[in-house]
Amino acid sequence: QVQLKESGGGVVQAGGSLRLSCIASGDSLSTRTWGWIRQAPGKEREVVAGINWSGSSTTYTDSVKGRFTISRDDAKNTLYLQMNNLKPEDTGVYYCNVEYQHYGGAWPRGASYDFWGQGTQVVVSS
Repeated sequence: QVQLKESGGGVVQAGGSLRLSCIASGDSLSTRTWGWIRQAPGKEREVVAGINWSGSSTTYTDSVKGRFTISRDDAKNTLYLQMNNLKPEDTGVYYCNVEYQHYGGAWPRGASYDFWGQGTQVVVSS
């Protein structure tokens, strides 16, 4: 049984920074793609960033490129998202996502049967 727990969300002013963490417990997930997916109020879920199983490839949605950095520490079974120069449009609930099976790519597919955390709230004030 895999459980994901996010932390690090909060309220920050525009231009500020936050670092999200996602700790996995249960089975080892070192062979899986990990990612961050967010949902803004009244909007669909959106993939923010992903990292492939080896950590050799990362991918970002265009709006966060150059501002966010995704990384993983398999020894700690932990995923991170460093968010700099935050903007009000980054506001939302950020979910940690881990692919149910190994697939090799870095882009999280966000399937309902993947492993998901409960989410951590990020609010960026203008």
